[in-house]
Amino acid sequence: MVKIAVDAMGGDHAPDAIVAGALSAARELGVEIVLVGRKEAIEPKLEHRSLAPAVRIAHAAEAVAMDESPSAAIRKRDSSLAVAYDLMNRGEVQAVVSAGNSGAMMAVGMFVVGKLPQVDRPAISVVIPTPGKGTVIIDAGANVDCKPRQLVQFATMGSIYSEQILGVSKPRVGVLSNGEEESKGNDLTRAASEELSRTPLNYIGYVEGRDIFNDSVDVVVCDGFTGNVALKTMEGLASCIGRMLKDAFHETAFSRVGYLMSRGPLMRAYRRLDYREYGGAPLLGLSGIAIVAHGGSGEKEIRNAIRVAKEAVAHDVNRRIMELLVQTDGAIAPAEPQRIWQRVKSKFTGKAGAESETKGGGKV
Repeated sequence: MVKIAVDAMGGDHAPDAIVAGALSAARELGVEIVLVGRKEAIEPKLEHRSLAPAVRIAHAAEAVAMDESPSAAIRKRDSSLAVAYDLMNRGEVQAVVSAGNSGAMMAVGMFVVGKLPQVDRPAISVVIPTPGKGTVIIDAGANVDCKPRQLVQFATMGSIYSEQILGVSKPRVGVLSNGEEESKGNDLTRAASEELSRTPLNYIGYVEGRDIFNDSVDVVVCDGFTGNVALKTMEGLASCIGRMLKDAFHETAFSRVGYLMSRGPLMRAYRRLDYREYGGAPLLGLSGIAIVAHGGSGEKEIRNAIRVAKEAVAHDVNRRIMELLVQTDGAIAPAEPQRIWQRVKSKFTGKAGAESETKGGGKV
């Protein structure tokens, strides 16, 4: 049975919603849960519930605040987040789930369990609902400043996640840019695109923001700054559309009748678009499974975040990421010296050509 540590003190509605979601997951998903946090705060939430035998408490004296800096979080050695990661590091659990501070989750995770050998920086992967199986955005906020090599690693990790968890065969990978033409983008995207074109990934080139929703790409790669702005924009747009539809259906008696007649299909569509159904966002690249749940998570979201953790463990996502990263590095590394030589050669060639033209011009 899969064992998962849940940070009971992380999130806006901790510990009540966290405990409720953990109990629901233990009953319905067949997993063992370790609730990590202050014992005196967790136990009262279990007294009047049918406690599943697969749930236990691991005491942690401290908690990481939602607005706490990653460096401050690392110094809290007895925080619920640090204790949860330590349980995974010792092999007592196979995954960690937290709705707490995402920056702290990444920093503490790197400090306690470390990264996968081929990974420079872990990245947050978010699944965006689409008419198909969903589009993976990576990175969605963990790394603001990135190098081309890191974007290649993000692409590799996102491709494995799309394939193993969403069931997409040969995921199409694209780099988020301000246009599909090769001349678009900036230095980072152009360098990353050049390297991605030589990897075993199914790389299709630049994609635009609208492509996230039209099923023309399965994995969208970007730095954490761009990815997080895109993600928050989507959340705001979805909320705005929801309010506009609600107002429209309440305008007249006929619109209210129309809503009642179409309520079934509308609810089914809403469930497909509801982020709570997709669970948490995996922090890919850590030496262990870590799932970042939304800070405002309730019982349903926590249950689904635990489901995502269970699926990642079952599909052995980290092993597959390491295998593909080795192939990717092998495809890029041999070409690097050749590319440097071509750049040096082009400079000399260009200089020689210019001198030749100058001399020729003098003879005319």
